[in-house]
Parts: sequence; structure tokens; C-alpha cells
Amino acid sequence: MLKELDIENLAVIEKATISFCDKFNVFSGETGAGKSILVGGINAVLGGRTDRSIVRTGESKAVISALFDEIPEAVSKKLEDNGFACDGELLLQREISADGKSSARINGRIATAAVLKEIASGLIDIHGQHDTTILMSIENQRRILDSYAGLEDRLNDYRSLFHEFSQLSRTVKNLQLQAAEKEKRISELTERIEDVSKFDLQPNEEDDITRRLEAARNSEHIQTSLSSAYNSISGFDDDENAVSLIRNAALKLEGISSVAKDIGELSERLSEILIDLEDIGSEIAKQLGDGYSAESLSQLEARKSDILMLKRHYGMDADTLLRELESWKRELNDLKNSDDVLEQLTERRRQLAEEVKEKAQEISDIRKQYAEKLVGEITKELEFLDMPNVKFVFDFQRDKITAAGMDSVEMLISVNKGEEPRPMHKIASGGELSRIMLAIKNVLASSDDIPTMIFDEIDTGISGRAARKVGIKLSEIAQKRQVLCVTHLAQIAANADRHLLIEKRSDDKRTYTGVKSLDYEERKHELARIISGDPDSEAAMQSAEELLNRKTDTI
Repeated sequence: MLKELDIENLAVIEKATISFCDKFNVFSGETGAGKSILVGGINAVLGGRTDRSIVRTGESKAVISALFDEIPEAVSKKLEDNGFACDGELLLQREISADGKSSARINGRIATAAVLKEIASGLIDIHGQHDTTILMSIENQRRILDSYAGLEDRLNDYRSLFHEFSQLSRTVKNLQLQAAEKEKRISELTERIEDVSKFDLQPNEEDDITRRLEAARNSEHIQTSLSSAYNSISGFDDDENAVSLIRNAALKLEGISSVAKDIGELSERLSEILIDLEDIGSEIAKQLGDGYSAESLSQLEARKSDILMLKRHYGMDADTLLRELESWKRELNDLKNSDDVLEQLTERRRQLAEEVKEKAQEISDIRKQYAEKLVGEITKELEFLDMPNVKFVFDFQRDKITAAGMDSVEMLISVNKGEEPRPMHKIASGGELSRIMLAIKNVLASSDDIPTMIFDEIDTGISGRAARKVGIKLSEIAQKRQVLCVTHLAQIAANADRHLLIEKRSDDKRTYTGVKSLDYEERKHELARIISGDPDSEAAMQSAEELLNRKTDTI
């Protein structure tokens, strides 16, 4: 779980070190204080996309570091597979430069953002205030059910089979072209293959040619600079080149080392420098004479011109064209031998179609089996979250077989007695969507081992009793895993085990945002501010104290 977060020069946050407890951590603060920046920083260190605009004005870079402990076994396995050691703690770091470049590190070693993201996916699950839009997509609704049913491996196998079937179907269709169309296609493919093959393209050749051309065009400058550098280091003028001067200095110091204290060490250091310098001179000498002739430059430019001509003609880069060339060759071979293989491929397609249909039916059956159970668990969660009359169902419709199976699966919901369930986007309010998403997140959390969940302003559209229920539910979730929550509601904040205040201050020149862990009295003032806008309001202070004192009560 997330043990500590360290931030430097992230927007208005100059420097902040935040320690978290292993249960329910809540962030609050005035609008614009920097809560979204904090979540953005966490997203960045988890491998999310970054932008140079997040670097604090006037600074060269922003650095975010996240320290984790109690690393899940699945994450440890991913670390091992990617060549990273893990001894119980894990440090992820992201550095974003003001010029837009970024770098990532895992336990101090350089890593790609993609690897960082892969590792982090097993550490933190972030639910943002806009994630409720996920529920508006029927495809995402089906994915929620698939995740709950643990269908990932089965679906991957099915998709591979479906992909094979689709490719084979396209091949069979091509082979079934009428004779005239087939001959026309054979002629077209033959012409393309001959046209491209005569250039003998090689993988990554375009990048290689571009690099070599750049070197060739600057050959004279490179050789002049190398020659000058070599002469400076090891040239013919023994009085001026660096090797001779340093060797002479070393000899001079060695000559007085017996009578001058510590001079011997300086002489040895100069001797070590001399070894490195001579080695550098030798390396430079190897590079001298490797310049490009006018003839080779002309050849490179001609080759570059050929590649550009092919790119323009076929509308694709050289490497893609190479892949297409192989595809054309396979298609041409199939067409020429179509009479021999068509029957075999058609039979194979029939077999694959049966297998695809069978596996799609298995997936459909599993979905329906788990849908009822998932509905029960989500309904139970929603009833607790002050939606007592909710009716929640998965509507299954038989659809054409695709890479996702044979089902169209849609969540239907009714929030009032007497109303039939309807598509979610037609009837659910913002507050209801927030609670539905929280319920789904909580239910799905039981099927994974991600140790930390972050909820960014999931309190949209809720208040009063419902807000308190959400706070209690988050507290319950925090008994099983670490929870971080950004909120504007006192009812939620009061349930936290650690309350962190994000506050902004300004001087004559700059704005600064800091993060402070609140004690009991400070929490009362902050809750009073959230309730009434006045942290010193006596009535609001009484309400705040009441919320804090009953945070562990049940309803």
C-alpha cells in the first residue's frame, strides 16, 4: 500500500511529503487549493500521461516519488519479470522536465512509463469524479460483469480463436473471387511485389539511412573536430598536447614527492588521468578517416529518395510496406493455389465457426450465472447507500457473434418503487451514479488484491444521510484495504482515520500549497469550515464534533 508520497515543484506545490495510514485517508481543502493537482501527481507517478504545464513556474522539473510496502505477490512477479528486485518496499519515481520530457524510475533504476504503468496497475485503483461516465457505455457495463465473473483468461482465449476465424474467413472470401477477378488480383499483386521487391527494403532501414545521411552531410565538420580534438590530446607538438603536458606535470610532481608531503598522491592522480586521456585519444584516432566520400553521400541520398518515393506511392512508411509486402506474397500464393487449398480452408473455417460459437455460448452462460449474484451484491451495497428502492438488473440480448462474444449486456436500473428498470443513462442522477459506481467498485474490489483505492470527489450530487452512508461505506472498505479520498463533504471526512488538509497560501510573489495532517481539534475546525464556511462557527463546531464522535456508529 501507499506509505509515503513526496512531491517537488508540481504546479503550486513547491514541496510536500505526505505519510498515509493503512486505512482511511481523506483530503479536504478550499476549492482551488490543489486537491486535483495532488491526484494528478499520483497519476503521474503511476505512469499516467504528463504535461510540462504541471511543472512549477520557474523550475526546471517536477519530481514525484511514491513509496509502497506490503507489495502484492502479482506485483512482485511483474517486477521480477521486468528485471527489478523488490525487498518488501517499492519506490516509484516520475520526473517531468519543463521542456516536456519525462523519465521514470523503479527502485532507483530507469524504467519506461509503460513498465511503470504496468507495475502500478496492481498497486492502486483510482476512481475519479468523471469515471461515472464509464457507466454510460454498454460495452463498459459488460466489462464490469466480465471482471466480476473472472472471465479475462477465457475471453483472451476466445478472442484469439475469433481472430483466427476472422482472418481465415477473409482468406476464404478472397479465394472465392471469380476467375476474372482472381486473375486481375494476381496481376495487381504481382506488379506490387515486383515493384517493391526490387528496392530490397530492410527493416528499420529508413531510420538508419536518415542517421547515416546526417553523419555524411556533417562528415567534414565531424572529421575536423575529431582531428582538432586528437591534436589537442595527443598531437605532434609535444609542448602543447595534453598528454605530454600532463605527463610532464606528473613527472615533476613525482620528482618532489619524496620531500613534499601528499605530492605523491597528486602525481598518482595525474597518472590515472593520463591513462584515461591516452585511451580517449586512441578512440578518437579510430574515428578519424571514417568520413563519407561524395560518392557514398550521393548513394545514401539516392537510397533515401527511393524510400520517400515508395512511401508517397503506397501511402505508408517503409516498415509497414515491408509487412504489407509479406502479406501480398502470402495472398498471391494463396490465390495461385486457391483451387488446391480452398476446400481445406473452408472446412477449417467451418470447424472454427463451431468452436467460436461453442466458446461464445460458454461465456454467455457464465455471464448469466454471475449476473444474478452481482446484481444481489450491488443491490445490497446501494440499499446501504440510501437507495432502498433500487431495482438493478442485467438485460441480456442475443447479438451477432463478435470478439466480445454473442451477448449485448446492458445495466438497467429503477430507483423508485413502481418503475420498471430502464437504461442507466436515462434515469440515474449524478448523485445516484456516484453511489452506483462506489457500490460496483466495492464489489469488484473483492475479486482483486489491489491494496490501495483512491476516490477523487465521488461525492458529486449527494448530501445529508446519503453522504454519511458513503462515508461509512468508505470506512468499511478501508478495513480491508487502504483508501484515499478527496472530498468536499464533512460527513465523509469525519469517517477518516487520517485527515489531511490541502491549503493554499500566498506571499507578495508566489502561491504555495501545502499538505497538513490534522489532529482532533484541527479536524473540528476543518469540518466546521466545510459545513458552514466558517471554521469558528459555534454551531458548525458542535456539528463537527458530533460527526467526529459518532463516526464509528452504525445506522
